[in-house]
Amino acid sequence: MDTTNFSDIFKSSFIEKTTSFSIIDSLLGIGVAFLVGLFIYAIYKKTFNGVIYSHSFNISLIIMTMATALVIMGISQNVLLSLGMVGALSIVRFRTPIKDPMDLVYLFWSVIAGILSGAGFILLAVVGSVLIGLVILLFANKIKVDNPYLLVVKFDQHAVGEQIERIMKEKTKKFSLKSKSIIQDHEVEVTYEIRVKENDAEIASELSAIQGVRSAVMLSYDGNFTA
Repeated sequence: MDTTNFSDIFKSSFIEKTTSFSIIDSLLGIGVAFLVGLFIYAIYKKTFNGVIYSHSFNISLIIMTMATALVIMGISQNVLLSLGMVGALSIVRFRTPIKDPMDLVYLFWSVIAGILSGAGFILLAVVGSVLIGLVILLFANKIKVDNPYLLVVKFDQHAVGEQIERIMKEKTKKFSLKSKSIIQDHEVEVTYEIRVKENDAEIASELSAIQGVRSAVMLSYDGNFTA
């Protein structure tokens, strides 16, 4: 009695039926993925309102869209390749931290656009990306981001501590103490998270003008701070 083993499924006759593909369709899928990736690139660059714009991250959105399309086209054409691809992707670990939720949205958008392009749903990929881009443009222009600042002040504690607190209350919308260090000879270094009024950066100059203040440095940051 003849028995069928698992290896019989992957005989050459079976593989040959799954390895045929159209070069035109493949180039079309990759081309659409590239154009959609460029569209995502342009939307990200236009609507970015973070602290430091990362051009390399933006470029990676285009590459991710095209790479995802390639993966989908490969999986759909070859059973062995699909199994190998699943095994390879299962060991990949992404350790780059994503601090801005919108960056995660753009990554997800790139992956979805690549999947649709690679699967042949070109119209859906184009129309969906255009609609998503319009929504982002619509809301990005209406949202005013109140970026926080870090204010680092070195001063003589006994001489000017109360004056610094008074200026902080007058010149900022809100402030909170993040860290405080006693350096030497009653010299103190404090770090505040502040939100200024109408982008008023004069607070650093006013603090520096106080007798007893060694330095006052004001830095923009993304809201994440580790003491």
